[in-house]
Amino acid sequence: MPRIIPIPTNVGFISSDFSLNRTLGVTVSPFSGKQRTQEYDATYWTGRVTLAPMRRSQAVEWQSFLTALEGQKNYFKMVDPDGKNPQGTYNGSTLLADVRVDSGSNVASVALSFATSTITAGTAIFDGLVVGDYFTVSGANNEENNDTFKIVTRTSDTVVVIDKLLTLEANTASCKVRQNVKGSKAVSLRASGNSIAGTVKAGDYLAVYAAASTSGKDDYIKQLVMVTGDAVITSGTRDLYSIPIQPKLRQSLTDDHVLGFSSSVNRGLFRLDSNNADWSANQNSIYNIVFSFIEVM
Repeated sequence: MPRIIPIPTNVGFISSDFSLNRTLGVTVSPFSGKQRTQEYDATYWTGRVTLAPMRRSQAVEWQSFLTALEGQKNYFKMVDPDGKNPQGTYNGSTLLADVRVDSGSNVASVALSFATSTITAGTAIFDGLVVGDYFTVSGANNEENNDTFKIVTRTSDTVVVIDKLLTLEANTASCKVRQNVKGSKAVSLRASGNSIAGTVKAGDYLAVYAAASTSGKDDYIKQLVMVTGDAVITSGTRDLYSIPIQPKLRQSLTDDHVLGFSSSVNRGLFRLDSNNADWSANQNSIYNIVFSFIEVM
């Protein structure tokens, strides 16, 4: 089993690159010139960091770290070095997954109609949602209607107006309307305690865990996502958060699933992008270390 190798902190980075890589297919009709895209699941972060020049007494910690990784075998926790501290004011370390569609239960089968920017459901499934909440639709006949949508107007428990134009489609049976599921481009969360509050801002990072705790669960970090728009917050006994993210979720989240927010727990899991551990030194024993890494999928 891979091990988690702690990254040294004795020397800081003087520059960094951090990238989100997508696998996207594009087809073009030879007759109309219309383009269609197909996004695949292989979306992941990569990065490259350059350490400040250092003496050998400092370099040995980084040499030990790089060699202990055993090439691409072992992992380390990392986030965009310039983005590790959140811009939001949320004063807890974590947020918890919280499904609110249909009063807290994902909908496995419902008839939906789509027109302009309005979605009409055959039953009252939108009763647990408010303006600003997101939900994900699948099972529609037109692929353009299968997506993650944000509510801009909630007309009733059966009718919502969303933030995108839809393809006309009437009374399609067996659609799914869900939150926090694999493929979602938003997460529905709540504060981790009654006295915890504050904002979550665009550009903040969240670490998606595979459990209801971050304690002793480093190997349970499953994904790193970026917040792509300020969270919509609904106040209550515990504040509720609706947050758009990229990339889309790789796995479905159950209620109380943990997402790390503070700088101590908002890291992803990464490995080196090659099996080499490299460094250089000059005649004055000043070391230069640069390494590149790729997110663990």
